[in-house]
Amino acid sequence: MNLQLFTGLPLQDLPFAASGEADQVLGGVWLGGSPPLRPPVWPVQAIATPVLGTGSAGMQEIWRCNEACTEGRFEGIAWRRAGNLLYGVIDLEEAAFSAVLPGSPLQAASQEAYRRIFRLLEAQGLPHLWRVWNYLAGINQEVDGLERYRQFNIGRQDAFLEYARGATGNVPAACAIGLASGPLSIAFMAGREPAVPVENPRQVSAYNYPSEYGPRSPTFSRAALVYPPAQEVLFISGTASIVGHQTVHPDDVPGQCRESMANIAAVVGEANRLCRSPEFTLDELSYRVYIRHAADFAVVRETLTDMLGSTAEIVYVQADICRHDLLLEIEAMASHTLGSC
Repeated sequence: MNLQLFTGLPLQDLPFAASGEADQVLGGVWLGGSPPLRPPVWPVQAIATPVLGTGSAGMQEIWRCNEACTEGRFEGIAWRRAGNLLYGVIDLEEAAFSAVLPGSPLQAASQEAYRRIFRLLEAQGLPHLWRVWNYLAGINQEVDGLERYRQFNIGRQDAFLEYARGATGNVPAACAIGLASGPLSIAFMAGREPAVPVENPRQVSAYNYPSEYGPRSPTFSRAALVYPPAQEVLFISGTASIVGHQTVHPDDVPGQCRESMANIAAVVGEANRLCRSPEFTLDELSYRVYIRHAADFAVVRETLTDMLGSTAEIVYVQADICRHDLLLEIEAMASHTLGSC
């Protein structure tokens, strides 16, 4: 299998479009305004937030492999599978959980979303969650005395524990990003083989954060190495200006950008200590950068260009970050070919 990520191309220009190979698309994401009137047939996570610096109303990312996919729906999850690799998307409206107690509607929706994900993976015989993309409205808003991101963390961790997944150590790479509105939206990739979790020596592991960050710690690894057949893929979680467990460089956009990249460099260094392929490098990564204030875009782009060069593959998105004092967050991925896997 050859898993590839295509970014920012009009649908009709993608390599598979003319050859009728849409059945080889595992899934994707739409970033920007309203998605196309005729959405693709594969699972799509629609993220309604501005894409910065493109002059376009939206763009897409597509995960494609070189074999035909099977597909289905399971308890509201749209999914596709190629061999031992699965991609799925679930959107849940919080209002549907307003009567669920205890906890908030967001907490209940988060727990239920992950319950359904785990049930799907069990049904498909692909038990290992590799990478998760979480999006929720008003991530920093305080409701009923608790920030919504912290409510989300309670629901997520409760589901992990309920399904005997554990909440430390071998947990997936992930991000949790705030949008202005919309449902709780979760996309995920999973496989038959376990991921190799990667942590950052500059940071406390997120799942070991002290209680000042909420009743439950975030359930994710800083990165994960995963192994589709004949490949090694590095997924780097959403990474911000945090050293130890504390935010650094408050109100300093270039400082937070440089610190975020220092953390990514540290994660890449740890991944290279564990990887089976030639070492990963910063300039080969594909990046997605979430920027809290659109007015900071030019500064962030200039800072990253100075660090990575002008040819780095970077998508910039306006979105809120999981802490109110964080101004940006960066995630990344890269893939290497293995002789056999």
